Amino acid sequence: MIFEQDAKTLELPWPFTGREDELELIRRSLTAGRHGIVVTGPAGRGKTRLVTEAVRGSDCAKVTGTPETRLLPFAAFAHLLPESVSLHRAVQLLSGVRLLIVDDAHLLDDSSAALVHQLAVHGRTRLVVVVADGDPVPGAVSRLWTGELLPRLALEPLPREETAQLLTAGAGGPLEPLTVNRLYRLCQGDLRLLRDLLGAVRDGGLLSRATDSDEWAWRGPVPVTATVRERTAQVLARTGPEERESLELLAFAEPLASSTDDFDLDVLERLEAEALIRLDDHGAVRLTHPLHGPALRAAAGRLRARRLARTPDQCTPALAAERAALTDRIDRTDVRPLPTPVGEWLVAEGAPVPAGYAAVRARFARLRGELREAAAWAREGLRETPEHRACAVELTLAATQSGDVPATDEALAHRPASGDAGSWLAVARGDVEAARETAADRWRDGEESRGLTAEDGRPAAYVLYDAVRLGAPERVAGRLARLPGDGPAVLARHAEALVDGDGPALDRVAGELEQRGFLLFAAEAHAQAVRAHRDPRAARMSRTRAVALARRCQGARTPALSGLVLGELTARQRQIVTLAAAGLSNREIAERLTLSIRTVGNHLYSAYARLGASDRGALPWLVELPAAQSA
Repeated sequence: MIFEQDAKTLELPWPFTGREDELELIRRSLTAGRHGIVVTGPAGRGKTRLVTEAVRGSDCAKVTGTPETRLLPFAAFAHLLPESVSLHRAVQLLSGVRLLIVDDAHLLDDSSAALVHQLAVHGRTRLVVVVADGDPVPGAVSRLWTGELLPRLALEPLPREETAQLLTAGAGGPLEPLTVNRLYRLCQGDLRLLRDLLGAVRDGGLLSRATDSDEWAWRGPVPVTATVRERTAQVLARTGPEERESLELLAFAEPLASSTDDFDLDVLERLEAEALIRLDDHGAVRLTHPLHGPALRAAAGRLRARRLARTPDQCTPALAAERAALTDRIDRTDVRPLPTPVGEWLVAEGAPVPAGYAAVRARFARLRGELREAAAWAREGLRETPEHRACAVELTLAATQSGDVPATDEALAHRPASGDAGSWLAVARGDVEAARETAADRWRDGEESRGLTAEDGRPAAYVLYDAVRLGAPERVAGRLARLPGDGPAVLARHAEALVDGDGPALDRVAGELEQRGFLLFAAEAHAQAVRAHRDPRAARMSRTRAVALARRCQGARTPALSGLVLGELTARQRQIVTLAAAGLSNREIAERLTLSIRTVGNHLYSAYARLGASDRGALPWLVELPAAQSA
């Protein structure tokens, strides 16, 4: 078997994941009448791999800049040009090349940079130019985009959802969400570092099966690999005693922030000027990069580490403050991202997480649409307190809203009160009508206006709002409107717009919900707007927005979203997906539709990417719900 190797390492590459929009943008830039594109981004972001995928199968030439040849004229083009050549002659010789890939263009010698610029000016050769941020760039290269010769694509970090898919492939199985979050935070979009860290964790035997799950979890210290040392060289190289001491004190203070009063201000100013520390709006000081702390702690002597290291019980007051802040946000109907470094540190260390904190953290994640993450936090609480009602309820709600049958069974083993999550349990059983009845009748008239909450601590507004999400808004619209505060008013407007069948109003409410951090609720409102709109163009726009938001909700499968994503597929993809969901193999589908097996596989791969599915397991749910045809 022959494996294609990554352009910059001798390791086998991970499968290419995501980046559909970027791929399409690069491919469009190489069509008739276009002259190419410049792709920029920090080292390790995946620029070279993206370009390789975008031009796969094309007839192209490739040149690469290197630090060792920056002083040699036309060094990057040595394999394409004669030994001695002028710039004018070089342009003539390369004008017959239809597509030229220029990798690491920031490392080109001046002659090669000028040649690339002239090829862009003449426009007969299409160019894809890759440039790393943070390094000096030859003027002839930077003028490609500043002079508007070529458009520029500044590559953003791979989204968390697609990073999770990549990690699943790299680990040989799914990682639990809290481990994915940890790796995502540590690497900050650096895919080379991500691969290095996961490899060290996997090869070092640091992955273990998560509790009550088939997912892998990582707990414990960060392995300080060669790549980690390279990425943290700037902070580890500080040998001045005052600066080194300040950096170590900050490292061992984590996860808590330190006050500027505890340090020499001159030292902090020097460290801030070199972007090694940052100050927040409250005057607290932290290390800039999440890898700096682990690297500094690993480099410290054992006795110094023992003297400075934090213990979980020292974080108790800060953990209580995090819980209070999360609860306050939930009560104010505002779940925009909120830092929770103490809770995340406890999980990373493998320390017990108090069940009360875990339940609130799970609720916050679930309301944001982070369903798998919510289930993981609930499990952390149940690991220490198996009978904790609120954690059991949160696990039930996260599992039932993601269509995860094993997780639902696991949640029921903890016996949450049926009234607390009864409506979503009915959804899991396929009885949506019973779910609506349960949600609408959860509160007696007038109770919610006194600010009562469910036994698990959920505010009345969210319990009533379940009826809106399940399609029974007329039963609770008036009661939601009577709740005090601006937050419940948004939920009430959703109910009223749904009762009125007002598509534009549903889209407006979806925008408000998204702004407040409720990505799943916003996706559901847009999905409901699809059915309410009379204008087909408005319906298509609502569908597009709903699908984009639903993809960020970690496998959400709720009645409002049922069948929605099928509208994003081509007619042929819908046909193949329906047959695959019915259990037909690729070969059987190919024979029935008179297609090649490879064509069927390609259609399924594209459909998985659009549906946010990883395999056939999710397809039956997507095609069997009754609403699938009406969406």
